[in-house]
Amino acid sequence: MMLNYRNTQLYYTSKGIGNPIVFLHGFLESSNIWNFIIPTLSQKRQVICIDLPGHGNSGILEEVHSMELMAEAVHHILSHLGIERATFVGHSMGGYVSLAFSEKFPIIISGLALINSTPDEDSEEKKETRDRAASLVKRNKSAFVNMAISNLLSPENSLKFKSEIEGLKKEAQNFSKEGIIAALKGMKIRTNKIEGLKSLDIPKFIVAGKNDPVMDYKRVENVAKHCNCRLISFDDGHLAFIENQEELQNFLRLID
Repeated sequence: MMLNYRNTQLYYTSKGIGNPIVFLHGFLESSNIWNFIIPTLSQKRQVICIDLPGHGNSGILEEVHSMELMAEAVHHILSHLGIERATFVGHSMGGYVSLAFSEKFPIIISGLALINSTPDEDSEEKKETRDRAASLVKRNKSAFVNMAISNLLSPENSLKFKSEIEGLKKEAQNFSKEGIIAALKGMKIRTNKIEGLKSLDIPKFIVAGKNDPVMDYKRVENVAKHCNCRLISFDDGHLAFIENQEELQNFLRLID
């Protein structure tokens, strides 16, 4: 389904009835990453999957897609659907957006699962990496997409899940340079949400990969403990929805 927001089209799907759960994808991904879980979950609850601005079939809102701006876009869709309370599941950047949403619209979130994500802000080194990435996107989007997605998992898993990774890359190649850069700029300026996550009095989960190449597992462990989140650990990298699909599906079937 397409919904107009600020003269831009936002794409979402909704299937099932009652007890809504909202899925938000990560950077260079789309709502398609959740296709594996929709048939099962939608039998017992409403499953809403959203393409964040500049990704999938959703258009670009501004030059910078801050996490708060994307959260407002998500809120617009949920308001259109009449959603008053929902559990949020966010992968990587989708987790950042979920945290921004919880800060802006705390009454709506009834549960939160961060998948390969963190409430930490970017380090100065990471911010510089974002700037270099944006420059590369301008020069050679295709090279950036291939490199960025390949860097999310081990060489062994890159071979093991070659067809799935190629599918991710192929879809991301269709995203505009402007949309990719807007997200990079938005992630760079996001603020620390650790104390906000800690203060949320709802069921909270962090799903982490022990060999995630872009997130320090020990740091994630400490954050989960500090924020009173239940930590679910897998042995693989940054793409749990591919690398640990069966285990992730079992987890998602159980959360309310």
